[in-house]
Amino acid sequence: MPATPAPTPTAVPTDTAAPPKSRAAARAVLKTEARLFLREPGSLFWILVFPTLLLVILGLIPSFREANPSMGGRRIIDLYVPVALLLAAITTGIQVMPAVLTGYRERGILRRMSTTPVRPAALLGAQITLHGAATVVSMTLALAVGRLAFGVALPEQLAGYVLAAFLTLCSALAVGCLLCALSPTTKAASVAGSAVFFPMMFTAGVWGPVQAMPDMLQQIVQLLPFGAASQALNQAASGHWPGWSHLAVLAVWTLVLGWVARRRFRWE
Repeated sequence: MPATPAPTPTAVPTDTAAPPKSRAAARAVLKTEARLFLREPGSLFWILVFPTLLLVILGLIPSFREANPSMGGRRIIDLYVPVALLLAAITTGIQVMPAVLTGYRERGILRRMSTTPVRPAALLGAQITLHGAATVVSMTLALAVGRLAFGVALPEQLAGYVLAAFLTLCSALAVGCLLCALSPTTKAASVAGSAVFFPMMFTAGVWGPVQAMPDMLQQIVQLLPFGAASQALNQAASGHWPGWSHLAVLAVWTLVLGWVARRRFRWE
């Protein structure tokens, strides 16, 4: 993970820096972090390649490409395209981003930035922006591969699909910020992330689509962010507006986790 602090020309106290200079410094941080981010092949693989690669592997299973009467004639691979989108968000928010931010704090980069025109929040914003953008690219790639390689229909309710995907990404990044806020070291963030990662994969339907779970288990899973996201994306893909209850679950989790992360986050 990147460990190089953003370059700054002078050490000017944050509270005396003029807003234009602060904005210019924030843009410089974003450019620097973008270069460092692109030099991390491991992170890029897990965010950009892994979800689509898993989709391709599952799509090569013949039975997954056969229509299933119990699912209204849909195929299992049709249900796994939204799962690939969820996996991209989960991997970014829970596995990749927390390690970067805790690494910066652990190495004292945020503390040193407090003596420059760059607010530490600029670094946090840059990381959220970069990881969010990479996740959007990964989601788009999964949709394209599903359509071109396996004939998966594009979402019929596009606006609802985009809204559900956006709220899913926000909730995943909120989980990542909370992990970073509660983890004093990179190792702790890695352990906590792994403990959260696999349950979240289950609720997202990685090991079995949520729509194929027993009714009682579906009701429980839908109260969690990625279970609700799976249902919302599936509804939008079928041409229906996502259920407001599913969207509300995503929004509430995002707001609550974001609020707790903000309260508990420490720059040093």
